[in-house]
Amino acid sequence: MRIRPYCSPDLSRIRDILTGSKTFTEEEITVALSVLEDAQRCPQSGDYTVFCADDERGTVVGYICYGPVPMTDRCYDLYWICVDRGSKRTGLGSSLIGEMESDLKKRGVRHIYIDTSSTPPYRDARLFYERHGYKVVSVSPDYYCDGDDKIVYLKKF
Repeated sequence: MRIRPYCSPDLSRIRDILTGSKTFTEEEITVALSVLEDAQRCPQSGDYTVFCADDERGTVVGYICYGPVPMTDRCYDLYWICVDRGSKRTGLGSSLIGEMESDLKKRGVRHIYIDTSSTPPYRDARLFYERHGYKVVSVSPDYYCDGDDKIVYLKKF
């Protein structure tokens, strides 16, 4: 596996990964792809950092996207992380999150935040974050819709 910066030809494969995950709604996939297009269109803005993971054939099998939280002192959000269903439980997600954390430590980042859903499709993601040392710092009931709470995780450096 190789982790490298995102480039525009990756967009189609990432769309397939997001769709195949069976976690995200069509609306969420549209937003994720829009963020990637923004990252490609305006890399100098610094709003998003995106890395892709390639398998031994050079096929994208996962990606991670994160960026600074506006008007904060060295706080970042993890916006998206997704791994191809066939690559789950191989350490790929851990490698991607490790790449992000290494990058952010070099930048002197203080905090990383992750917003996620309380619904069953996000259960594995929540367990993944907790295994990597992220702690729940807030829950906003019925945030996304009735019965779908927003859960915010935090990791301090």
